[in-house]
Amino acid sequence: MKTQTLGRTGREVGVVGLGCWQLGGDWGTVVEDDALATLRGAAESGVTFFDTADVYGDGRSEQLLGRFLADGAPEGTFVATKMGRRADPHAPAAYTLDAFRAWNDRSRRNLGVDTLDLVQLHCPPTPVYSTDAVYDALDTLVEEGRIRNYGVSVETVAEGLTAVARPNVASVQIILNPLRLKPVTEFLPAAAAAGVGVVVRVPLASGLLSGRYDENTTFGADDHRTYNRDGSAFDIGETFAGVPFPVGVEAARRLKAVAGDVPLAAFSLRWIVEQPGVSVVIPGARNAGQAQGNAAAADLPAPTAEQSAAVRAVYDELVAEHVHDRW
Repeated sequence: MKTQTLGRTGREVGVVGLGCWQLGGDWGTVVEDDALATLRGAAESGVTFFDTADVYGDGRSEQLLGRFLADGAPEGTFVATKMGRRADPHAPAAYTLDAFRAWNDRSRRNLGVDTLDLVQLHCPPTPVYSTDAVYDALDTLVEEGRIRNYGVSVETVAEGLTAVARPNVASVQIILNPLRLKPVTEFLPAAAAAGVGVVVRVPLASGLLSGRYDENTTFGADDHRTYNRDGSAFDIGETFAGVPFPVGVEAARRLKAVAGDVPLAAFSLRWIVEQPGVSVVIPGARNAGQAQGNAAAADLPAPTAEQSAAVRAVYDELVAEHVHDRW
């Protein structure tokens, strides 16, 4: 698989990684054997970057990755986790060095490692991105050998732009896909100029860009695509990329025609990889076959200029009014 340097980490990672939120159980139940098979299948397909968080399944996702690491993960495997969402209340005052150490200790135990490759602040309250003491505390974690690098996960372009100005931020994780185009022109150039890596999450808009859903599709009660459609559990932008479900279904139909003979999911991933400044895209997968199919998208031909223009047209005509000014 083609690799890119992940910003200020200096590490090379495959351009298609694996998002591991679903392995925690927040997309419905995934049994342990299937989860481990998914991790192995991804690695066998050239995936080296695995993204998790301490709250995914209350640590289950990290623990499964720890099993994967202990059972002989390939050399060069890079695990990124996140911290901050365990705070209750989730407020700027919770982002202290003592809290970081406690969260960090838990993640290191879950993953079975002494030093974490990359820790990202997990979409903290907006003032956190501008707080000097937060970055001082993160620098301390590096000095103590607890983490090698740190980054941030953001909801908005504005938060991302604030983060890339910090000299030791290695990477920024942001939502980007054919239904969320604002970062392409308003964030990626700034990140590239600063030498900051970009991790793209929600690349398939919670499955909308699989092209498999219609207006009558339903999801389980334990799936965030059911319980977070109104944003009551966390930022609504994390569910279907913030696009109202019926609008997303129609947009996916149009994009499926743009993709032509290529499956829409694979086309969407390849489109993301082609955007200048993107380091790695992290689609989720519930089984080894899905993980391998996602990885294979990296080998597809790049979208044509006509296809890219058509993606923009669908966004402008159907989607922009719902998401562009919000995130």
